[in-house]
Amino acid sequence: MPRNRVAIVLLATTMAALTAPALASASPASLDWKLCKDVAKGWEPADDQRTECAMVPVPVDYAQPEGRKIDIAVSRRKATDPARRRGVVLLNPGGPGQSGIHEPRWITDSKAAGIGVDHDLIGFDPRGVDYSADDVACPPLPGDDAEPPSSLPDKEKARFVFERDAKVNQRCVTADPEFVRNLTTENVARDMDRIREALGEAKIGFYGVSWGTALGAAYRTAFDSRVDRMLLDSVMSPTFDVGAMDDAMVAAGEITARDFAAWIARYDAVYHFGDRQPAVLEALLKLRDEHGETVTNHLAGPRREWANAAKALAALRDGGAPSTKPVAGQGRGFGWDVNPNGFNTFQQTAILCNASEGPRDFETIWQRRLERISAYPAIASPGFWNGRCAGWPLPVQPWKFTPGTSPLQLVGHTYEPVTPIGWAVAMRERIGGALLTIEDDHHGSLSSLPCASRAVEFFSTGKTDDGSCAGAPIPPPSGR
Repeated sequence: MPRNRVAIVLLATTMAALTAPALASASPASLDWKLCKDVAKGWEPADDQRTECAMVPVPVDYAQPEGRKIDIAVSRRKATDPARRRGVVLLNPGGPGQSGIHEPRWITDSKAAGIGVDHDLIGFDPRGVDYSADDVACPPLPGDDAEPPSSLPDKEKARFVFERDAKVNQRCVTADPEFVRNLTTENVARDMDRIREALGEAKIGFYGVSWGTALGAAYRTAFDSRVDRMLLDSVMSPTFDVGAMDDAMVAAGEITARDFAAWIARYDAVYHFGDRQPAVLEALLKLRDEHGETVTNHLAGPRREWANAAKALAALRDGGAPSTKPVAGQGRGFGWDVNPNGFNTFQQTAILCNASEGPRDFETIWQRRLERISAYPAIASPGFWNGRCAGWPLPVQPWKFTPGTSPLQLVGHTYEPVTPIGWAVAMRERIGGALLTIEDDHHGSLSSLPCASRAVEFFSTGKTDDGSCAGAPIPPPSGR
């Protein structure tokens, strides 16, 4: 799951890849490190020239380790105190589909920068993203974004979109079925172990956010003895179903919307929606019925944006224009010559749909959508992931996470709608570890808070934490 608001072969083959081929150990490679700015097209000009880049070859299919290969792009920032260096920490920002090669610089610029004092910080683009084999030959075609005729009833509009997306999914899988069926969380974890080998490290630390927490759980499941310390922030559910993910996210968003209405009621002198939560909620839902998704996005927005959201909603009520969201472009290329854009939507779809244990047929998905809208009327959302796996033709490879003994720190966020706190509790029950609770709703916020010091301490000492810490405060209301 990316960091936004409201911001996957048969079982026998999978199990074979989890055992002998995945665990086979090669001699450490001698990586050809170069300054990223000298080799990587489009590298960020703000980089201070500390970041080095290299490529690590991995098999496309770990069940056939001598078969087709791809290169995984890796970055490094060396420990700033070499005398205290105790190893490496691999970093993943989430997604899936999100680039991670810039993570070492971003962590260096965060409140968790202390991790890089005694550890090399290692970033990488997961397979299928930017510099790491972002080469599925599936360019968009006319009709891929076609909208249903406005005259159709709601169910037939949904069916139109489902069938449109199913054709795109099937075409993209057919373009390179071997590569696409091997776009899995477990294979990215195996790629991480090849990175470990190439670095010449017996063990690695890992810091993962959002989907990166599932990646960490997959690595620890397969390679527990090779984990030094692992921290997982904004934790995914240990079982995966895109429909269930929507259910949990919309339920959390419903709570946020009602809390937001209560907050606005406390500042009626500023926003004039009413001084009681029920009246404010009624007014907001009326506004939503008139303006749609623009209002819904504000209702489920994070607490740090409540003042701005309330101001925008009041302006919209009084005749202001709705805001629009930017649309990201697509970059293409190969290896260091890729045109990086930081994200690959189809890689995300493949990772998720290869793992999702939920239904893939239209009628079941439609019924779940109706139930979701009915159960959570303030948000009344069909779900962000609803229908993502339409027509997905490959067999399910479900996540099978298991407990380990290596040091594990989980981090959950009390009010967060993107990865609800219940997922962190469920993951702890499945794989173990300590759970630090942050009193905020900000996805993956640990590195931006003062209590990032606890992450630094964990990687330096191994001390885990079952306590809590404060998030950023809600800003005061802004005048109109």
